[in-house]
Amino acid sequence: MTSNNHIPQSESGFQDWLPVMAGKLGGEGLIGELCNGFNLLMDREKGVINFESLKRNAAALGLGDLSDDELRGMLREGDLNGDGALNQMEFCVLMFRLSPELMEASRYCFHESLRREFRDSFS
Repeated sequence: MTSNNHIPQSESGFQDWLPVMAGKLGGEGLIGELCNGFNLLMDREKGVINFESLKRNAAALGLGDLSDDELRGMLREGDLNGDGALNQMEFCVLMFRLSPELMEASRYCFHESLRREFRDSFS
């Protein structure tokens, strides 16, 4: 994971805080915080993040300067079921996908689990 002194930053200036949060909060704590973020952005009546709720609440997350097209692009990238909105699971998956360091750590854990499973199966 990342040390507390270094926050990975993409070329676009996005700072990836998820690895730091995961290190401090653990897996369950991180998921809880992602759920809190989802709740901040979601449309209260529909229970999903749609364009209107994202646009209305984006400034609270420092995303107020994003264009409508950029906000729609964020929704499209995470919309796995094609309904034009993000449910809680889609939002959490998107947050992990957008964190290169967490994705790499997840891949490593997955491969290690497979390796142990096959080793134990053939022992």
